[in-house]
Amino acid sequence: MNPLDPDPAATARACDEPGHPVSCLGSGGLTFSEDHSPPTTTTCNDVPRRPSAMTTAKPVLETFLDGVSAHRRGKVRDLYEVDEHLLMIATDRISAYDCVLGSAIPDKGRVLNQLSAFWFDRTRDIVPNHMVSIDSATYPASLQPHASLLAGRSMLVRRTDPILIECVARGYLAGSGWKEYRETGEVCGIALPAGLRESDRLPEPIFTPATKAEDGHDINISEAQAADLIGADLVKTLRTLTLALYRHGAEHAESCGIIVADTKFEFGVCSDAETSADGILLIDEVLTPDSSRFWPEDTYTPGRGQASFDKQFVRDYLDDVTWNRRPPVPELPPAVIEKTREKYLEAFRLLSGRELATG
Repeated sequence: MNPLDPDPAATARACDEPGHPVSCLGSGGLTFSEDHSPPTTTTCNDVPRRPSAMTTAKPVLETFLDGVSAHRRGKVRDLYEVDEHLLMIATDRISAYDCVLGSAIPDKGRVLNQLSAFWFDRTRDIVPNHMVSIDSATYPASLQPHASLLAGRSMLVRRTDPILIECVARGYLAGSGWKEYRETGEVCGIALPAGLRESDRLPEPIFTPATKAEDGHDINISEAQAADLIGADLVKTLRTLTLALYRHGAEHAESCGIIVADTKFEFGVCSDAETSADGILLIDEVLTPDSSRFWPEDTYTPGRGQASFDKQFVRDYLDDVTWNRRPPVPELPPAVIEKTREKYLEAFRLLSGRELATG
């Protein structure tokens, strides 16, 4: 059985209505210069906040590329094997509480893909990454029949052996970190000053690794526990890279009116001659609304939860309908879908200084 469980009748399935069900799961676009330097764009302050136009595009929920070997399917991305590389396709699926929901967010996959490419280019001097190209016109011939699907939402990447911890950087006290701090005064074994409030800025950004349980839930662990899993020297290297990436991203985002409260990075090891001496590559996605907690700076008020540029409207709706976080998964109403889409697009415009490429 194909690991993506495709429907042979079509090369990609897009939902006719936003509520098309998906079960709970355990050329085109931008081009970059040969030296991979970031394209010249307007500055953050030149990009106004404005409502996004309603879309008539059908969201992509799953893909099937005829003649291309499937590799695996994640919660959001479908991966294919292409010679010595992998092809990552960012669909419009959205997950919450470790389940893929019964609705998709139009253009979400394009936002994740193009924003990650933006950051991959900006951070090459900190650590090499796995991105080869997001220009579907340059992809191998086997992918050209699928160019219209791939444009803007796909990335050709180097293969790596993923490092089996997630590297979280926290600059503010929120989410599971806030919950743990209230209970213990610590976050992942790091003692913090007494009297901090929800959403307070930390004295210094901290590195808090995590791992995955068998059911897919994130589990926060200490550096010592991470060292037991992958070795103390590698943890030290990953901490240095994680905090350097966070500081770079947070500084840029702040100039764009966005606070990066926390974010997750993933790394892999590759023996490719183009990688760093230790073979470590930044992989997956970087500083996106899915991997980060983005807050608008102009409404930031410590001592409470914050508005955000991510799935907050989705989470709020799911909390309101008192879903038990198990299948069957609820469908999202059109207003929640559109508001979530607007937030993703606004974050992309503010951070990248450009409009989303849609074809």
